[in-house]
Amino acid sequence: MKLATLDNGTRDGMLVVVSKDLTRCCAAGYIAPTMQAALDNWERVAPELEVLARDVEHETVPCERFHERQAHSPLPRAYQWADGSAYINHVELVRQARGSTVPASFYTDPLMYQGGSDGFLRPRQDIPLGNPAWGCDMEGEIACITDDVPMGVSAEDAAGHIKLLMLVNDVSLRGLIPAELEKGFGFFQSKPASAFSPVAVTPDELGDAWTDCLIHLPLMVDLNGKPFGRANAGKDATFSLAQLVAHAAKTRNLGAGTVIGTGTVSNKGADGGPGQPVAEGGAGYSCIAEIRMIETIRDGAPATPFMQPGDTVRIEMRDAHNHSIFGAIEQHVTAA
Repeated sequence: MKLATLDNGTRDGMLVVVSKDLTRCCAAGYIAPTMQAALDNWERVAPELEVLARDVEHETVPCERFHERQAHSPLPRAYQWADGSAYINHVELVRQARGSTVPASFYTDPLMYQGGSDGFLRPRQDIPLGNPAWGCDMEGEIACITDDVPMGVSAEDAAGHIKLLMLVNDVSLRGLIPAELEKGFGFFQSKPASAFSPVAVTPDELGDAWTDCLIHLPLMVDLNGKPFGRANAGKDATFSLAQLVAHAAKTRNLGAGTVIGTGTVSNKGADGGPGQPVAEGGAGYSCIAEIRMIETIRDGAPATPFMQPGDTVRIEMRDAHNHSIFGAIEQHVTAA
């Protein structure tokens, strides 16, 4: 089934069930008023939501037109948002551009940082940029939402705690990252509010594309209306979402509504080296930093600029029939 949160004048919005083709929705407030309330009681609530989802498909309940522009991120705010590093190719390129190597542990122990979750941007909300020198970048990713996850869960059991999937634009301010990392305490100012896709879907909606806790479909990233990235989220992944959930739960319980991201989706080139731009027949990139790293490795300096006020990024994923699965994140960068 597909779920979304629409604006009803409250901070957490109202939960709706969305049709598979993303054209219609039905309020689910009599089952659970908000997405978080549904996740808090998922075992009881999910079967009722599935019945409503079938009724929406068969048009046996009153529905309204679903407008993506009226949608919040599925969780307008969350108790926890942690972002991992499933695609080590991205990390390898960053390290290579700096003249350093990737520690061996990165291939067995995921990187992960704790992001801000007290308020997410809407999927069609502008990205406010205080200073273009901060280096505004998009990061196209996949994320899952869990129910309650016990401390020490195995990756095999963690898979069963993944209840919903969605897309992410994990906005990064690249110009602020180096100074923050030098302090040894990780990201903070360099990671402003992220945005998530208008719709979150249960894994079964993806059919065979959901295999080994990865989505085996291209993540479509467009910059200013032109294809920028088509990396396949099922390829070149060192860690699955289940492994990232288990990593996050190693020393703590994860509360229902925890959001875990994959990090930037990144593919190697056909020859095993750096990927090529979409315009040159490659899978392209899910963030600007990646092509800048390739330019640095190849030419000694980056040439592609980061996003500026007026730029637009669009992130979407389509199924084998070219139907949008999650709706689209589409954001303009504006001067704050």
